Amino acid sequence: MDPIYIKGTNRTPFVNMDPSGKFKISGRSIHENPSKFFDPIVEWVKSYINNDHKTTIFDIELEYFNSGSSRYILDILRLLMEDNANKNLIINWYYEDGDDDLLERGEYYESILNTKFNFIEFQ
Repeated sequence: MDPIYIKGTNRTPFVNMDPSGKFKISGRSIHENPSKFFDPIVEWVKSYINNDHKTTIFDIELEYFNSGSSRYILDILRLLMEDNANKNLIINWYYEDGDDDLLERGEYYESILNTKFNFIEFQ
């Protein structure tokens, strides 16, 4: 299984999904057509969860994302939650000091997924 590496732009996030279990998405995600960007990532995650792995660490460092991107991020997290019922899933949600909207979005995901996020504030 090959990793996914997508260089970020001013409208699309940096994405690194490594089959070793280290995932990262960062930057801005304001796609006009989020399915074109995220569908291959969702398919990759579906393949990943069918392979043997013990720990998955997902660093989410988005400074802004629109509602279309939000749906896909939640879909990816749900897939990982379903897979990791008996495995170790670590979700690190980064937010900038004072960005209450982004913090609240992470807290919302945490509550509907019924799991624990690590909230990491940065300056």
